[in-house]
Amino acid sequence: MSDTAEDVELPYNDDAPQGEKISVLEERLDVLGEENEQMRDRLLDANAENNKYQQKLERLTHENKKLKQSPLFVATVQEMAEEGVIIKQHGNNQEALTDATDEMRERIEPGSRVAVNNSLSIVKDLSDETDVRARVMQVEHSPDVSYEDIGGLEDQMNEVRETVEMPLKQPGMFTDVGITAPSGVLLHGPPGTGKTMLAKAVANQTNATFIKMAGSELVHKFIGEGAKLVRDLFQVARDNEPAVLFIDEIDAIAATRTDSKTSGDAEVQRTMMQLLSEMDGFEERGEVRIIAATNRFDMLDRAILRPGRFDRLIEVPKPNVEGKALIFEIHTRDMNVAEDVDFETLAMETDDASGADIKAICTEAGMFAIRNDRTEVRMADFQDAREKLDTDTEEVEVSKTFA
Repeated sequence: MSDTAEDVELPYNDDAPQGEKISVLEERLDVLGEENEQMRDRLLDANAENNKYQQKLERLTHENKKLKQSPLFVATVQEMAEEGVIIKQHGNNQEALTDATDEMRERIEPGSRVAVNNSLSIVKDLSDETDVRARVMQVEHSPDVSYEDIGGLEDQMNEVRETVEMPLKQPGMFTDVGITAPSGVLLHGPPGTGKTMLAKAVANQTNATFIKMAGSELVHKFIGEGAKLVRDLFQVARDNEPAVLFIDEIDAIAATRTDSKTSGDAEVQRTMMQLLSEMDGFEERGEVRIIAATNRFDMLDRAILRPGRFDRLIEVPKPNVEGKALIFEIHTRDMNVAEDVDFETLAMETDDASGADIKAICTEAGMFAIRNDRTEVRMADFQDAREKLDTDTEEVEVSKTFA
């Protein structure tokens, strides 16, 4: 309960002069005014804090309500019948006859992806929703790899640039000559020879949208999921033209077809069929260039190797002596190398080494210098690193033999 005027203790004596009383009251009034401003600021802060917690409460209440709702299941429309819509639910692969509103029937067609509830009623059309797995494969930032970082592959680099880079930068040249620009290139060769680095260099040198994926990412357990991901990948590429689509380990989904009747092999083959259709089917691919890489060229199906799908089949071999010397120079640019280091000698001593092997030798040579408390890497460090890696490789081969 508020104090009355009689209950308030006055800040002066009754015997004080009138002027002194007024002065004291004015001082007290100023103090009370400041305290009132402070209380007002604290009230505003408290209201803001209350609003923040109120919004958080509403958001958590909404999320809690959503979590309590029954989940929706993904299905594919098989047929539009007068009695209803025939759908096939993903996962259990069972078909069912369900109903849909007139508005929904106008939006869906055979092949459409839909969301159904527990009673299998169609709730939402998912046909226009690109798989998030396809969108996240789009590279936002160009790799920090240029053509200057690749050694011993001058001919291969020129072919890749003619096939992928030139049609994107100078399309008029092909129009003037009257030919269609190549649309796909397949890089094949032993592991560690620079196939992926070539693709990274293309991504770095062009302004096109770069989408990367591995063939194994297209292999899925459920029927139709791999084929749909392929469709979505190409749709993302078409929506962001010009685009470069890089498929690593393409042998995972493009191996030679067999008579195997297992469901897993059948699903892989269905995924490959969709890939073949997207690469060269009835629908125009647009300004989408494809780069693929594989270590197992012998496993690939002949259908994917024909012109129109891959117009260039480029072998990326292990480097020769000159190429290896250049690769040593590239990987030691930022290293403190002693004057006695001879890259040509190292290149001749590293028999059957790939670019990846040479990079490993350079790294290991630096480790030898660190172990000896040196900042300079000497010729002996490179030779010790080569011998160490050769020994490790031999041990691996022996373990495989007795495994």
